[in-house]
Amino acid sequence: MTKQIWLNLPVKDIKQSKLFFSKLGFSFNEQHDTEYSTCLLVGESNFVIMLFEEMMFQEFIKNKITDTQQSSEVLISIDAESWEEVDAIAHKVEEAGGIVFSKPALSQGWMYGCGFSDLDGHRWGVLYMDFSKLS
Repeated sequence: MTKQIWLNLPVKDIKQSKLFFSKLGFSFNEQHDTEYSTCLLVGESNFVIMLFEEMMFQEFIKNKITDTQQSSEVLISIDAESWEEVDAIAHKVEEAGGIVFSKPALSQGWMYGCGFSDLDGHRWGVLYMDFSKLS
């Protein structure tokens, strides 16, 4: 049976992507780094997101890479521990050159979050959930 899952994403420039995610506070397992890829770690369980430069990624998928300026294939969602952390991540995204496409806001009275695009247009959601306010 499957023991792990990881996500693979295409990027245009591995060095720029690594710098972008470093500025947001993410870490990497550099044992898996190559000239054209890196291993981004997300969360306490170190969920793996492999970033591959487009030419290498395309070798794996055997079809076209989605044009993230025109459409999205996936929304990668991560949690935050507070409203302040959501705001801080949104600020870091803009400072690092990403785009906050959905400004931090309250939703349904118990969720506070934002949405951003990384340097390659992949969409991310950041969400703080206050379950004590869930009705």
